[in-house]
Amino acid sequence: MITDRQAGRPDPREGTWRPGYPVAAGVFAIGMAGTTLPTPLYGLYRAQLGFSELMVTVVFAVYALGVITVLLLAGNVSDAVGRRPVLFWALALSAASALCFLFEGGLPMLLLGRVLSGFAAGLFSGAATAAVLELAKPGQEARAGFAATAANMGGLGCGPLLSGLLAQYAPWPLALPFVVHLGLLALAAVATWLLPETVAPAHRTRGLRPQRLHVPPEVRGVFTPSAIAAFAGFALLGLFTAVAPSFVGQTLGVHNLAVAGAIVFTVFLGSTVGQALSGRIGVRWALPAGCLVLVIGLALVAASLAVTALPVLVAGAVCGGIGQGLAFRAGLTAVGHAAPPAHRGGTISAFFLVAYFGISLPVVGVGALTEVLGLRGAGLTFSACVIAVAIAVGLYVLRRPPQGVD
Repeated sequence: MITDRQAGRPDPREGTWRPGYPVAAGVFAIGMAGTTLPTPLYGLYRAQLGFSELMVTVVFAVYALGVITVLLLAGNVSDAVGRRPVLFWALALSAASALCFLFEGGLPMLLLGRVLSGFAAGLFSGAATAAVLELAKPGQEARAGFAATAANMGGLGCGPLLSGLLAQYAPWPLALPFVVHLGLLALAAVATWLLPETVAPAHRTRGLRPQRLHVPPEVRGVFTPSAIAAFAGFALLGLFTAVAPSFVGQTLGVHNLAVAGAIVFTVFLGSTVGQALSGRIGVRWALPAGCLVLVIGLALVAASLAVTALPVLVAGAVCGGIGQGLAFRAGLTAVGHAAPPAHRGGTISAFFLVAYFGISLPVVGVGALTEVLGLRGAGLTFSACVIAVAIAVGLYVLRRPPQGVD
């Protein structure tokens, strides 16, 4: 990627007023909210269509498969064609996903909607993050880094909170959440139209060809521990996004959809708090500290499964989210700063690729284990495995912290 400033051209952000990084972060948050909007509704779909808990996790994982596919094939596309065109495509795919759920006619439409949502998230992850970082003025880099990660996690958290409230207290529980989101997407499209482009036009004339993601050699020392920590943290997010509402309803006997959505929201709220703390602690210490807090959160989640206690589950969600947020922002900041400008979008997308493997593969494993061990047994097994991974990563980054960061 070559920005206008680096190419020696007038910066489109200077002169007449144009929206800055907060507006780009808002677009990012709206787009990501749509990817978790169905979370509290899976129980309604399961009752209506008659599929199993394993199929719930498969529907969820299909979304992650869409994200991974886009990151592999087009993760660096915004480096070539610009940020705004990719954001428009992501918004269009998100709208198509909402329409699939709005006119849902069975399991195939749910799967298609989730795949389209994954495609949108894959485009948002690299292009929106890079746009937020690049629209920051000198001296705003740290705030922009927080805005990018907070928009990602905050958007993911607001999706289930919004749909849970609407499904519980408003009419048309399987339709109104998606109608509201379509309206938000329209606002995001207007905002995107007003955003300045940060990729030089001369660079965008090159032909668009999907390429493999490339992590430059000078970034790999930072990328490896950062991405592994993100994998562990996103595994926790996947558990809450796919399985927690079922546990709340089936095991704890709480059938209020707003409560289920709020519990999922707490883990993402914790993540946002962790990201804020990460900026104060610094990357060198935030990575191992995040892994430690993540382990504590997972232990609380396991305890809530063992003793069937909703407050302990909420505490585990908040604590685990804080740990995930600490490690996630530290890793993304380190990778973004270490990547050369020409490969920043692709490198960030590679980081998200590893993270989304964490949010998908373990969750499908939980769904499969549910068929054998039940929901509680599968959750306990999952917690033990991710605790082991988080401990290993924490010890690794303590011994070999990312180089070139504070």
